[in-house]
Amino acid sequence: MSTLNSLILILIFSTIFFLSHSSDLNFTFHGFNDTNLTLQGATVTKPNGALRLTNTSKSVIGHAFYPSPIRIANSSFTTHFVFQINPAAGAGRGGYGLAFTLSPAPAFPGAAAEHFMGVFSESNDGNASNHVLMVEFDTVNGYNEKTDSEGNHVSINVNGMDSKVSKAAAYLPEGSRGKEEEVYLENHGPVQAWIDYHGIGISKRFDVTVAPLGVSKPIRPLMPWDLDDNSDVLLENMYIGFSAATGEKSSSHYILGWSFCLNGIATQLNLSLLPGVEVEKASSSSGGRVRIILIATFSVALFVLVVFLIAMVFYRRVMRFEVLEDWEVDAPHRFRYRELYVATKGFRGSEKIGEGGFGAVYRGVLPTTGGEVAVKKIMANNSLQGMREFAAEIESLGKLRHKNLVNLQGWCKHKNELVIVYDYVPNGSLDSLLYNSSSVLSWEQRFNIIKGVASGLLYLHEEWEQVVIHRDVKSSNVLIDRDMNPRLGDFGLARLYDHGKNSHRTTNVVGTIGYIAPELTRTGQASTSTDVFAYGILLLEVACGRAAVVCEAHRNVILVDWVVECMQMGNMFEAVDGKLNSAYVVEEMELVLGLGLLCSHPKAESRPTMRQVVKYLNGDEILPLFDRLSSAGSRRADEVTARLLELGLSDRIGFTGTTSYYSYYSSSIGAMSTTSFGSGR
Repeated sequence: MSTLNSLILILIFSTIFFLSHSSDLNFTFHGFNDTNLTLQGATVTKPNGALRLTNTSKSVIGHAFYPSPIRIANSSFTTHFVFQINPAAGAGRGGYGLAFTLSPAPAFPGAAAEHFMGVFSESNDGNASNHVLMVEFDTVNGYNEKTDSEGNHVSINVNGMDSKVSKAAAYLPEGSRGKEEEVYLENHGPVQAWIDYHGIGISKRFDVTVAPLGVSKPIRPLMPWDLDDNSDVLLENMYIGFSAATGEKSSSHYILGWSFCLNGIATQLNLSLLPGVEVEKASSSSGGRVRIILIATFSVALFVLVVFLIAMVFYRRVMRFEVLEDWEVDAPHRFRYRELYVATKGFRGSEKIGEGGFGAVYRGVLPTTGGEVAVKKIMANNSLQGMREFAAEIESLGKLRHKNLVNLQGWCKHKNELVIVYDYVPNGSLDSLLYNSSSVLSWEQRFNIIKGVASGLLYLHEEWEQVVIHRDVKSSNVLIDRDMNPRLGDFGLARLYDHGKNSHRTTNVVGTIGYIAPELTRTGQASTSTDVFAYGILLLEVACGRAAVVCEAHRNVILVDWVVECMQMGNMFEAVDGKLNSAYVVEEMELVLGLGLLCSHPKAESRPTMRQVVKYLNGDEILPLFDRLSSAGSRRADEVTARLLELGLSDRIGFTGTTSYYSYYSSSIGAMSTTSFGSGR
């Protein structure tokens, strides 16, 4: 009897083990001759086995799905595939790209071609009932020009053609020091793509990576994206596959190989085993060849003539006859537009390194010195007098020199554009390292960064020949150099006045929501104290690893409120960034949290000066809040918390049931200006 019971138990555990692992899926296809994919409009070319989703006919659709659904709830997956897009012979550019899809069924009934890529149509575009997530690899301008303004891009769409995130196709070569290389998705041979989905736990994240054939998977993904925790786009079971479509523009879309693994790492494809696909060539008779030769000859001649005329116009208007105002001619920090145009390769999209509310930023190499610079273009819809005042301030700011500031090298006016030139800083912005980087900033690095920013602000407020109010201190304006030292940049909103005088000049409120001091919305007068307020938010941001304003559960959570809530709950260190894994100096963390709250106090008179801030951070003085505390190593957390709550914030925090002190200026948000040149200046 005991033997029978043992056999029954073994059978039960074996069944449980099988059921718990049967949903995991792992396959690798080097070509598709022996696969049983579900195909609609797609074919497997014989004998090489390439999967062709579409040919170069106009307005056709092709689908290919793995025949069985995968259980994606509380799962993760990785996939690696190689595709090739060949435009129609003689067409030059084709269309419209292809997409990797997650859908509730292995078909898209009623889907349209062209920009809808065989997945959606005008009748269901944007419907939440679609439950379709697609990663598109597109070769033409996007369906929604506001989000997909560039051809040759990669994007993620949810339930429709409006992209949640989109980037130009590129990858970061090993040892490139942050300079990405463009990946051409069509007419340049096979392209590799990797999609990693992390769906286990609270956060659900997609990482999309592309690279040319022969390149190992880059360490940094092109496009990381977090799926909204409240999103219901992914059902418990989903089908995986590919879709492609053509329109008036057409291409042949091929999948050459595909590996996939649910709850594991997909096998990297052996590129030597993949089928080859040649670029399609147009058939021609001997008469046709003659016509082609004649057309080609005429086209070349016409092309040379057009290029010559364009070059002449360009040279006359841009390179030679650059019209300058009298006040511009002798400006010591003024660049000529032609020099910046050459430095940025004509402000080419591949040289763009950032884009914000005030304009696009390009990487450039000055032809005269070979030095790297960052070049920012700002549209300036303002009067000649306004431009002159702006240039005068830029001329003054160009004299600033400090190790923790981005040196402003100069400026240029061209038609209705203002162009600002400053040092190129290779490691990007602080916010990208805090939130989007695969590596984690250590506490030592973070503490060094906030000390450096404080030193830079002290120089601006007290140590230079004039008082400089930055007016836009935030993590995205702190750049990190090769030695991980901070450099405060973007002086597009900065204001200057003489020492010993107060700035009585009133302007529209400018800056970034979450960093704007309450009194600024009432008076419109920026001051060194409003810079200190923004710096306080930056301190909390670095310590907590959270943005100044975060949308959670359909409400905006203010960082200062959240920190004080943690203190009122009795655990001050609950606010600390979890990615640090408690690897920080406790006394330094207490200082940063306390100083952050003090600097961001709603009453301007309660905030310290930047000179006092530097003394506190360097240990030259003790923060008054911590005076007479127990010695380091023996002080109690509740003792520190009680002192911090003495700042007088607790009666203004939403945790207690009252209104956050940010309500002092929330009614003014709708009237805020965020224009760096114009009414905001």
